[in-house]
Amino acid sequence: MIDWARVSSLRAEIGDESFDEVVELFLDEVESVIARLRASPEPRHFEQDLHFLKGGAWNLGFVDFGAICQEGERQAAHGEAAAVDIGAVIEIYVRSRAAFMAGLASEAGRSSVA
Repeated sequence: MIDWARVSSLRAEIGDESFDEVVELFLDEVESVIARLRASPEPRHFEQDLHFLKGGAWNLGFVDFGAICQEGERQAAHGEAAAVDIGAVIEIYVRSRAAFMAGLASEAGRSSVA
C-alpha cells in the first residue's frame, strides 16, 4: 500500500523539516480534491483530478492510491469517466492515509527511543 523505500528516499533527499511540509501540503491538497469528489463528483473533471492525485500519490509512496488514480485517469481520458469508481478511489486513499500516518507514527516512536 505504501512504498516505504520511496518515503525514506524522499525524506533523505529533502530533509526532515521539508518532508513534514511536503506531507502536510500533499494531505491538504488531496483532502480538498477528495472533499470535492465526495460532494459533487463531476466526471468531466475526473481526468484532471485523478492525474493530480496520481502524481502526488506516487511522489509520496502511496502505491495503491496512485495505481487506482492512474486507472481512473486512463478511463476518463478514453471517454469512460462514468465508469470511474470514485468511491473506490476515496476508500483506497483513506486506507492509504491511515497506513501512512501509522507508519510515520511508528517511525517517530522508534526515533525517540533510539
